[in-house]
Amino acid sequence: MALFSIDELETTSRLVYRQMKPTPQYAWPLLAERTGATVWVKHENHTPAGAFKVRGGITFIDWLKRSHPATPGIVTATRGNHGQSQARAATAAGLRAKILVPFGNSVEKNAAMRAFGAELIEFGSDFDEAKVEAMRLAETEGLFPVPPFHRELARGVATYALEFFNEARDLDTVYVPIGCGSGICGVIAVRDALGLKTEVVGVVSTEAQCAKLSFEAGKLIETNSANTIADGMAVRVPVQEAFDIYSKGASRIVAVSDEEVAEAMRILYRDTHNIAEGAGAAALAALLNEKDRMRGKRIGIILSGGNVDLPLYARILNGDLNKPAP
Repeated sequence: MALFSIDELETTSRLVYRQMKPTPQYAWPLLAERTGATVWVKHENHTPAGAFKVRGGITFIDWLKRSHPATPGIVTATRGNHGQSQARAATAAGLRAKILVPFGNSVEKNAAMRAFGAELIEFGSDFDEAKVEAMRLAETEGLFPVPPFHRELARGVATYALEFFNEARDLDTVYVPIGCGSGICGVIAVRDALGLKTEVVGVVSTEAQCAKLSFEAGKLIETNSANTIADGMAVRVPVQEAFDIYSKGASRIVAVSDEEVAEAMRILYRDTHNIAEGAGAAALAALLNEKDRMRGKRIGIILSGGNVDLPLYARILNGDLNKPAP
């Protein structure tokens, strides 16, 4: 059974469109020349928060206000895009938004979260440590804990997949980056609701392979670290609820290196003049690795976000990935 019905997805889309327009999808000819495939890009870098997560914030906070009307606010952990989404939606609904990020998090994503109204707290060395502290604060401060994966988050995120499949018809394969899993689960849910045969391929970083290892082992596998420039994929601990969906619905999960992600970021700028953050370029990096098997096919890639700090992006464009930031 599909996670969401078509009627539910269409109703959810109308809710999302009260706050944002649908994002575009284009078949870029230079990407086709480069890969030998027709390449459709879903531009989730064009949302009001620069990433796909904004959709889940809209639906989650709408659900929270209806189901827990006495809640004074929310608390959650993030590397940036989820936090922007939750801060934006929560403060617009009159709720507090306490957001935890690890030390050393993206300076510009932190600034964006504060601008959306977040009370930002730095804690821990990575996302998963910040997540544990966020859940503790939920109990001590009476705030609603927003987990990294929830059906209401996936319901909102799935609206981009509905747009994509309705506009870019008969896709053979869609590549989707994986962090905690709402993106790939949304794509799988819509694919199944529409009865399509499109294969869905997840993409992780070689430095953060918990989803891939779990997929291949058939059980949750944690990793010791998640040090990657693609902070949207920098997760050590997989989420059971998401794993239950992508372990059955994905064809495979592939890993791409930071160097491959950086090259895909450069290519997306060169071939489409779009800025992609690391996770946003990961799908293209995976396609480039598999271009021989994808030649002649109709491929979709999810450009999940464009929120990359300027100093890092400048280094990547200049081919200086391994040099320290100034």
